[in-house]
Amino acid sequence: MLKTSEVASVSEQQRRKALSRWDNEGGAGPGNQQKYQTAEGDRSDDPPLTDVEVVQLRVRVIALENLVIALVADSSDQARVTARQMADYILPKPGATQHRLTTHAAIHMIDLLERSKHFQN
Repeated sequence: MLKTSEVASVSEQQRRKALSRWDNEGGAGPGNQQKYQTAEGDRSDDPPLTDVEVVQLRVRVIALENLVIALVADSSDQARVTARQMADYILPKPGATQHRLTTHAAIHMIDLLERSKHFQN
């Protein structure tokens, strides 16, 4: 059986591994660029989404957000701390170029964590 410090060490290693994948988008980056292609070719050739498809995506995002809130509300304090650390991690560092979508994603993650507090036991 692992001691608490060993469990924390394993958890920290797993977190660092996950964050490193986040940094390079699962392997994309200098020397290992990934191209997202369909069987027919480049995604830029795909037709734009229809209004119905956009509505369906919105519905799915709402459902997923609520599932995340429910799961976070029932999670451990450490899991919530880790989620907040991830949000802080993806926020642009001082002096780095601000990317609007990443900044909004981090703020949204924190908002989901705050909303989950209403449902915690």
